[in-house]
Amino acid sequence: MIDNYEHFISRNIRAFYRKRLGAPILYLIILAVLWFFFPLEDMLHPHVLTESDSLESLYDENTLYVSADFTNLTFTGYTSDRFGTTNGYFYYGTKDGKCFIVLLNPSTCEEGLPEIEEITATCRIVKGQSSYTELLTMIAEDLEWTKEGITSQLSNYYYSEPDYNPLATNILFVLYFGSALYTGICLLLYILYIFFPFLSPPCQNLVVFGNPKELLEEAEEELATLPQLATEDMFITEHYFILTSPYGNAFVPIKEILWIYKYSTLHRFLWYHLSISYTLHISANKHLFIQCPKIIKSDIDGIIDYLAEANHDILVGFDEKNRIKVQAKQGKPFHIEKLYAFLRKRI
Repeated sequence: MIDNYEHFISRNIRAFYRKRLGAPILYLIILAVLWFFFPLEDMLHPHVLTESDSLESLYDENTLYVSADFTNLTFTGYTSDRFGTTNGYFYYGTKDGKCFIVLLNPSTCEEGLPEIEEITATCRIVKGQSSYTELLTMIAEDLEWTKEGITSQLSNYYYSEPDYNPLATNILFVLYFGSALYTGICLLLYILYIFFPFLSPPCQNLVVFGNPKELLEEAEEELATLPQLATEDMFITEHYFILTSPYGNAFVPIKEILWIYKYSTLHRFLWYHLSISYTLHISANKHLFIQCPKIIKSDIDGIIDYLAEANHDILVGFDEKNRIKVQAKQGKPFHIEKLYAFLRKRI
């Protein structure tokens, strides 16, 4: 028995999925860092404002999104424009003897009601910039106050309802948690495939031909005892064609193969021809398709010749006549079979 080929397919499946563990782990770490350093939790569950809360302390604690009940608001007469459109109306109110500014959506304030007795809004706490300072100056002039007087009464921070966009927030969290769930499932599947290679797609693709675990064991036994043809990453045993490459793993019973052909791709940069790569295409019964990319031409030619000799029913070469023959043998798949064949088309 050749030790190097013992459990060779399983070892390559494990190695393939070990290499793929890094990307989902890194992505989940990035999501965790984003959750920790950005106010995502506040966006998902805005802080309910209490009497003891102050804008300054909340902002310093990075609690930027709040849900608050505002009472006795008065329109300042000033609006906020963004991209040439009015996106908010500035109101002022009092809390614990101090004034505060809140920017409300046009729909919330009915496009500038003079006074609002009571309203509940979810806002983002925003630190005032130069435009906010100009606003305070204009309000001071309207109220016949001094700039110093109004700044002593108003905080450098204000509530902004337009800066909390429920639709954008929902889309953000659907993408965030959706991608986290997908990545977590992929990570768990990769770990599962490492411990149980027969559950991986290269093996489960053969469920249409029999028990995947038994087929894997039979293919590995034949490869370990007497491989009949071996290249760098393709092997032929008595009953199986086997591929183990950096791009994936696959194996299929030779008797189930219907059609084989090679496809060449010319790689070039601008007008320079750099190289030609070859891909081996295999079509088998039950709508099983396998692509073996970036294979050496001489290896592909040897594999095609050997498979054609091992199974005289295999059609060789890409042409319309062979495609029609294969389609006639396979029959037209149901829609679910089309989807399944598309998903497993690439290794």
